[in-house]
Amino acid sequence: MENSIKPKLALSKKIRRGFYIVGGGIGALLVGLYGFVGVRLAIASRTHPNPEAIMLLGGGKGREKFTVEFAKAHPSLDILASGVRFPEGLEVFRDAGIPEKRLYSNIYAVDTVGNFALTIDELQKRKVNHVYLITSDYHMSRAVAVATLILGSRGIAFTPVSIATNEPPETWSWFRIARDTSRAILWVFTGRTGANFTIHLKLKR
Repeated sequence: MENSIKPKLALSKKIRRGFYIVGGGIGALLVGLYGFVGVRLAIASRTHPNPEAIMLLGGGKGREKFTVEFAKAHPSLDILASGVRFPEGLEVFRDAGIPEKRLYSNIYAVDTVGNFALTIDELQKRKVNHVYLITSDYHMSRAVAVATLILGSRGIAFTPVSIATNEPPETWSWFRIARDTSRAILWVFTGRTGANFTIHLKLKR
């Protein structure tokens, strides 16, 4: 009886040791990633203290109208609108007289991670090192969590600009932040956002 227990105990110890090694490796990887991102954000903020463009995360009511007024107050800055409603969202800018040359629109993003992942190359192409980040107040915590990783990993600083709303906080906000943070980390290492997996989960629900 004792002889049969010993191999099981030895196997259990090996499994636990394996979990510790994997967990330690992942922990060290995350510490290294956030350290790297933190340094890049600090350098970008110091060398480019003033925002050089306006980045709008579409999807919420009134975000386009707020951004139009904000852009009028900052006429030298271009607008990068990601995930805006098409064509209604873009018409808000045109109707307000915002020149087309000031507006870059990405209508393909369907979620927060996609907003950044599908716009980051355009920001770098324009040599933007610091942006005003505009979204609704209830969405800003999640946007900042994702921006820290995606923008930060490319050395782009951001200044959050929240739009005051009467909307309640996002349901399951902690889960949404954890999910999108995980997807942002995946993007940093692989260039993929895991959007297809997220859509699959939504369809199953």
